[in-house]
Amino acid sequence: MPSLIDLRRRIRSVNNTQQITKAMKMVSAAKLRRAQQAAVNARPYAALLGEMLGNVLSRADEDSAAAGHPLLARREVRRILLLFLAGDKGLCGAFNSNITKASRRFLDENGDKQVELGLLGRKAVDYYSRRSYSIMGKWDLIFKNVERSAAQEIAGKAMQRFSAGEIDAVYVLYNRFKNVLTQEITLLPLLPVLPSQDKGGGAADYEYEQPPEKLVAALLPRHVVTQVHQAMLESAAAEHAARMTAMDSATRNAGEVLEKLTLRLNRVRQASITTEIIEIVSGAAALE
Repeated sequence: MPSLIDLRRRIRSVNNTQQITKAMKMVSAAKLRRAQQAAVNARPYAALLGEMLGNVLSRADEDSAAAGHPLLARREVRRILLLFLAGDKGLCGAFNSNITKASRRFLDENGDKQVELGLLGRKAVDYYSRRSYSIMGKWDLIFKNVERSAAQEIAGKAMQRFSAGEIDAVYVLYNRFKNVLTQEITLLPLLPVLPSQDKGGGAADYEYEQPPEKLVAALLPRHVVTQVHQAMLESAAAEHAARMTAMDSATRNAGEVLEKLTLRLNRVRQASITTEIIEIVSGAAALE
């Protein structure tokens, strides 16, 4: 049976841990509000840009100059670039492990192809840097402050290599933010841009002054950058949500442990007092 000193030490340790997890929960909640707002606000722009691009591409089907844009080139997929987005930190439940397992499944399913990795987030960099995979680029601590300039750099490298024919397809693997309790693992085909996915179902009929080839040349790179930026915003919000949920659960678990330890401490202390009383009574009786 542990002594009173051991129990008190453990209670202090659990109490300190509870204070830390509670503080981390509050910090994550504050960051989540900003990250969630940024992700939600960016969704209409990304959706409308994709709709407008699809409308232009539907009209450019007969235009060889527009339809022949390098980012629309579809060829046999032998070389793939996977942009893998994980978290910058841990203590967020199964957030990083689930997305990492999804990346391993993707690599296993495409084992007959040459796959390169673009690693976004410290956890992604730490995991695959120790393994023998071809890495196109590393961007750790990128989710501390998600900026469009970073998305432009990453998407620019992907578009450059795709246009040069060095890779045949580009995918983005990330956690999409659905709500505070749910993050959806999403595999997004980024390149080549597929017209069938961008037509928007004929929701709007636009009139354009510029010829289709100029519009396609302007909209396609912007669309790719927006998709990467949106994935980064979604992943950042999902990470904060997962961490807040995990820290809330840890705080409640620490409270339950404290209750059990306090009850055990009281029982041990009561038993110790009872033993001392019995010893005193026995000693007094022996003196009579």
